[in-house]
Amino acid sequence: MKHLVGLLLGTEEDWPVAFEEIMRRAMPAYEVERVTIEPFDLRDEPRYDVVIDRLAYWYYHPREWLKKIAMMDDVYLLNSPFTFQSMEKHTAYCAMMRLGLKVPDTVLVPYKNPLDNARYAYTSARYNKAFDLDAIAERIGYPLVMKPYDGGAWRGVSLVRDADELHRAYDESGEMLMHLQKAVDGYDAFARSLSIGAETMVMNFHPELPMHSRYSVDHSFLSPEVGEEVVTIGRLVNAFFRWEFNSCETLIKGTDVHPIDYANACPDVALTSLHYYFPWAMKALVKWTVFCAETGRKPRIDLGTREYFAVEGTYAERLAAYRTLADDYFETERYHEFCAERLAHLDEAVLDWVAGPSFDRLLMNAVTATYPAHEHDRFIAHFRGLLALWVKDNS
Repeated sequence: MKHLVGLLLGTEEDWPVAFEEIMRRAMPAYEVERVTIEPFDLRDEPRYDVVIDRLAYWYYHPREWLKKIAMMDDVYLLNSPFTFQSMEKHTAYCAMMRLGLKVPDTVLVPYKNPLDNARYAYTSARYNKAFDLDAIAERIGYPLVMKPYDGGAWRGVSLVRDADELHRAYDESGEMLMHLQKAVDGYDAFARSLSIGAETMVMNFHPELPMHSRYSVDHSFLSPEVGEEVVTIGRLVNAFFRWEFNSCETLIKGTDVHPIDYANACPDVALTSLHYYFPWAMKALVKWTVFCAETGRKPRIDLGTREYFAVEGTYAERLAAYRTLADDYFETERYHEFCAERLAHLDEAVLDWVAGPSFDRLLMNAVTATYPAHEHDRFIAHFRGLLALWVKDNS
């Protein structure tokens, strides 16, 4: 039986080429097609078994097509278009605070500049209450972070250490709606976990460095207990909101894990960012896609939040219960059994590909598309070294 996988894409080229190549080499019963954007009849029957979406979080026409094929046709989607609004950070903060996670203290403040809306002046004059920004910051405690409630790609993020920086950041926010969040000062590690379906990779992340150096290859930067907690938090967020292709940022201080950003509609999977971890991401995406297609996994439009809110107990007891709920949602045990039985050949297929000339061409194309000409040789050598390390570690 043939299965058709749709890729709904924007500007990305490196990982789609990798995904298509792995599927061509290892899964001959599958075809991969890049979805085009065109008028659609609401009663049209789609041809796809699974659609991987990287576009609809900002482009509304394909978003409505995704809603239609999930609602009417049971096409399985990565990610759910019904909870995109929750990917504006704010709702995700609220949900995880209610579930007892250690999200830093956070306050939402009104817009600095008036909105471009004819009704704003009247509404603001009648109902906007004056507030003391300095008093809010003092109550939260310096240092703190000011960032957009719907932020992404570090847009508009400022570290605020005193009143002068506070007012400068707020003045510059313009028409962005901003959070003030307590900074986790002196944290020991910044973990960025990428979850694809029932698999998660926790990576040592350095946001202050250039993109090619932000992910360091370090398999033991967290204790086993803390690492497992980071995995649980990422899976919990995804199961709660029905997201299956998402990244989660957590700050670790001592034994405390503080989630700070875990709603990413289009998480970074660029070859020139993930480098060493790129083959894992592509394998996980292939495996989850095939699992969903062949088991007939149906989209869950309803969220079922009450079963999460009903969990009680200590922090550790609640985390364990959340992990069970998340594993149930992702069918984790069934997934791993399926991979062992149906996809045992995939590891070797991907290893051979990454070690060969086809992947090297992909790497060179990604570098030349990303960096200026005078840096090509440097970065080709840099990424070749990291991918050679992955090949060695997985041989």
